[in-house]
Amino acid sequence: MPNYRYQVRTAQGQVQTGVLQSENATTAAAVLRNQGMHVMALSLIAGGVDTAGLLRRLGEMNSGKPGQKHVLDFSTQLAVMIRAGINLRAALDGIAEQTSHPGFKRVINQLKNDVEAGKQFSEAIARHPKLFGPLYVNMVRASEMSGSFAKMLDRIVGYIAQQIETRKMVIGAAIYPGIIGSLALCVTVFLLTFVLPRFESVFKGKEDVLPWATTFLMDLSRGMVAYWPYIIGGLVATLGLFVAFTKTDVGSFWLDKFKLTFPVLKNMFRSLYISRSLQTMGQLINAGVPMLDTLAITGDVSGNQIYRGMWKRVYASVKQGKKVTAPLQKDGLLPTAVVQMIAAGEESGKLGEVLDEISVYYAKQLKDHIKAVTSMIEPVMILLMGTVVGFIAMAIILPIFKMSQIVK
Repeated sequence: MPNYRYQVRTAQGQVQTGVLQSENATTAAAVLRNQGMHVMALSLIAGGVDTAGLLRRLGEMNSGKPGQKHVLDFSTQLAVMIRAGINLRAALDGIAEQTSHPGFKRVINQLKNDVEAGKQFSEAIARHPKLFGPLYVNMVRASEMSGSFAKMLDRIVGYIAQQIETRKMVIGAAIYPGIIGSLALCVTVFLLTFVLPRFESVFKGKEDVLPWATTFLMDLSRGMVAYWPYIIGGLVATLGLFVAFTKTDVGSFWLDKFKLTFPVLKNMFRSLYISRSLQTMGQLINAGVPMLDTLAITGDVSGNQIYRGMWKRVYASVKQGKKVTAPLQKDGLLPTAVVQMIAAGEESGKLGEVLDEISVYYAKQLKDHIKAVTSMIEPVMILLMGTVVGFIAMAIILPIFKMSQIVK
């Protein structure tokens, strides 16, 4: 007799799951309904394998993992429903029905089950840290204490939307140079491995009259054709080692330091880290989150080890009863004007508002820096590509002209 996995809702509104042995699905559903249960899901377990669960997991793999865009849509819908007077459980149920992403639908159903079990919403979302980070959890927890859940969700929506937009701008700034660089690399490899070998027979026996550039490129071409598996393997291994090194504390520190010292990129990354840190800090302070928790979260989301170290020192200073600005003045990672404005906001009791204004300013600065970097990199990449291709072309054409003059 086959086994069926079921999910039911009891008369008290609790959701239960289990396994039932029955002749067929109809009989299994009838048995559950006779027990006063509302059948929500019923699937056959064939040969000890949960086929429905397996298909669900395959569907989740094909649709990808849920990301911040799903969290943004979820938070927006939830804020609208809560503001309209719909209770949290019903709102979660409605959003789950409308969600097409199977993985995120499962998360929302888990949130609904936790809320139905009597847990606070902040406790429920804290069980999914990859989707709902410390900032989200602490802002929701603060709203539960103050009773301003819908308003806090609006704040969270604005924050997530800003972070997604910032991420898109930074990625967008790297797309064009990446395309040009990849194109230049592909053209160079094509010329060296497919075009130059065709001239091998033409230049054979005339090595003494060939320019040094042609000789160099011919040797390079022969090496690439003969040892291409080793070259590709070496490049892949080097790239893998570099990525693994950047995952270590030392490698991550040097990469973060490079971002803040490289002349073309340092202003852009500095604006990014300042904007992200101060926006996070401002949102948490305005939400009523305690200062020590705010500083800990700000350091975690800053995105750079050097700035994270700065916020850790601020955390230690505030824990000793000192002001926020004391360690900021020593580090020098924030401009003097910003530190002065933070000090003024701390003295006046309007630190959250001041931080919001500063983060908005640096968000605009970030856009300007991204445009400047993009406009600077474009001609450099085009010039580099033209130089490489032109060098190879001239190395091929010059010896042909030279040999034609000798024949004359």
